Amino acid sequence: MSKTKFIFYLILAFVAYKGFVAFKNFEIGVENRVVEIEEKAGFEKEGEVIGLMMYLGNPPELTEHLFTENRSRCLEMKEIAEETSYAYYECVRVNAVISGKKIVSIIEELEVIE
Repeated sequence: MSKTKFIFYLILAFVAYKGFVAFKNFEIGVENRVVEIEEKAGFEKEGEVIGLMMYLGNPPELTEHLFTENRSRCLEMKEIAEETSYAYYECVRVNAVISGKKIVSIIEELEVIE
């Protein structure tokens, strides 16, 4: 009797694990498909995002901007960029026009992240 219970619980745990993984993959897949559709349709929206800004020249002028997922990722990318380039970089929370996961234009810089 105890062997059958053990096998039953093992199978039950496996099914629960597979259900959890399928659910997480579905959530990730849906988000990626939404971003793809927004990019193809040319859908633009305004919102607050964190971006890695690259400044060149004297006085520094904004030349590039890159959408980042979160503060820590932006700071990691900033550190790598500063090691491999002579440009000035900042992580900034900005109000911007966004298409998919790309910053189209910056409306206003809200906060510099250190």
